[in-house]
Amino acid sequence: MRIFALFNLKPGVSPQAHQEWAQQVDLPTANGLPSVDSFEVFRTTGQLGSDAPPPYAYIEVLDINDMDPFGREMIAQGRGGRIADTASPDEAAYITGASMTVSGGEAPR
Repeated sequence: MRIFALFNLKPGVSPQAHQEWAQQVDLPTANGLPSVDSFEVFRTTGQLGSDAPPPYAYIEVLDINDMDPFGREMIAQGRGGRIADTASPDEAAYITGASMTVSGGEAPR
């Protein structure tokens, strides 16, 4: 299962403060959980084909090998499903997804 967390920063939180927090706390903690195969954070840079700013400043991508332990691990970490401590929870979107790729690299038609 893959989780995409799209979010903006809380008012008053600088991008640098968020980056430091992500590098020092969030990335090592999440990547250390047994249920997490990988965790990456991306800063958005634009919208393809548009000059408008992206609706979200950051995207987190988590590859989860088992959702039940993941939920328990998040609660044990005191996170309870929250994303970054520096993010605005009111503006966050959490989307889950599964790969559509099949053997041979072609998606079903």
